[in-house]
This record gives sequence, C-alpha cells and structure tokens, in this order.
Amino acid sequence: MSLGTITRRQLLTTTLLPNKSVTSVDVREIVFEPGQETGLHKHPCPVFGYVAEGEAVLEVRGHAPQRLPAGSAFYEPAETIILRFDNASHEKRLKFIAFYLLEGSQPLIEMLSE
Repeated sequence: MSLGTITRRQLLTTTLLPNKSVTSVDVREIVFEPGQETGLHKHPCPVFGYVAEGEAVLEVRGHAPQRLPAGSAFYEPAETIILRFDNASHEKRLKFIAFYLLEGSQPLIEMLSE
C-alpha cells in the first residue's frame, strides 16, 4: 500500500493573543442561511475559525472588511467589536467551524445594539 504525501498549508498565524489562560476550547459548527447576517457583536474570548462552505464577510472595527471564501481561516480578538460576520451569498449557505478559547465559564457571544 502506497501512502500519499502529507501536505501542510498555513491558513493563519497570529501573535495577537494577550497573556491568556485558556482552560477549555468550545468548538462549534455554525450554519448561516443565504444572506444571513450576525449583527454587531463581540466575544469575551478569542475566536478562531475556518470557513468550510460558502463565503463570509468579516469586518472588525477599525479594519477593512475581509472576504473569506471556503478554506479560509479567521481570528476575532476578545472584547473587540465585530461590525459584521455575514454570509456573502444570497444563494448559498455558509458553514464555518468556530473555536472559542475560554477562560473559565464564559458566554460565547454578546450581541450589541448600534
């Protein structure tokens, strides 16, 4: 039996994590319907993610919007306003995997009013 070559493609590197104690990681598969939007929010913990299907638009306050096609990784810093994380398509669903780096018992998301 011949084994194929293992390839490793870097998707994301960040050194923006402050001195953080991570006690658990909550991993979620999240699906948005076509055109679905999150609204203004923030996370009390750092969030890393991977777009499995579709395409997202991520806009962190103070940064330009990013288009994230399937196969992209992303980072949402803790306690940072996320202006939008939306499904970029009005025809296809968006599926992504989110990794919440938790310190103790924390909510995963806080929705904000404008």
